[in-house]
Amino acid sequence: MKFLTQTILLLITIQGIIAQTDYNKVSQNLMKAVIDSTSTQEYQDVIANASISDLKNGLDTDTKKLAFWINIYNAYIQIILRPNPEMYEDKRGFFKIKQIPIAGMQLAFADIEHGIIRGSQHEYFLGYIKKLFPPQFEKDLRVSKRDFRIHFALNCGAKDCPPVAIYTAENLNYELDYMSKRYLVSYSDVYIDKKEIQTAQLFAWFRGDFGGSKGIREILINYEVIPKNPKYRLMQKKYNWELALNNFVQIPKD
Repeated sequence: MKFLTQTILLLITIQGIIAQTDYNKVSQNLMKAVIDSTSTQEYQDVIANASISDLKNGLDTDTKKLAFWINIYNAYIQIILRPNPEMYEDKRGFFKIKQIPIAGMQLAFADIEHGIIRGSQHEYFLGYIKKLFPPQFEKDLRVSKRDFRIHFALNCGAKDCPPVAIYTAENLNYELDYMSKRYLVSYSDVYIDKKEIQTAQLFAWFRGDFGGSKGIREILINYEVIPKNPKYRLMQKKYNWELALNNFVQIPKD
């Protein structure tokens, strides 16, 4: 009887520790360890040994979900490709491999990006069509509303990807705004005489996420990349897929 009581108390204690886990903080620490080139195993183990319900309860808002999953995605790009850069030669295959241990599952980068962060959007079709039958884990963990700014935060390892930063749930809106403007201003070439702008090919790949051509123009105007009038012709630059790891930046405090 005493042994049974001790076992029950131990299980209650373990469950309490799990329930108190701040998964956003874990993802931040994971990303910081990656940036500092120190051991990431402790944080990887926490994420791998969590349950779906742990993550679902701990990440109970879209803000928490986005901050967590952006950090996880960006961290594992570095963790996997640093020792295995040859994996990047088959890019299409690389992002579909089930290789990221999370909550007792092996997830692919595509699962995280399109399934969770983009809310079960189909990988293709430019962001206009959702998956008809997403798996249950996506339904449990995905965001409820898409945020176009994630495209200026996710780093897939390519030279033209946005740089990597650490994202927090507390300041996510400011952080995503800062990184979006930083990327668009630095990456866009504006030709006033021709009323033309050459900008990120990301806009073409995920047109629906940005609200189509009208939405893209509004984004560029809001981030002060182009003037409100006259209308500029939008051109997309060719994307540089050359592998370029360790591209880190620090977001200044708000």
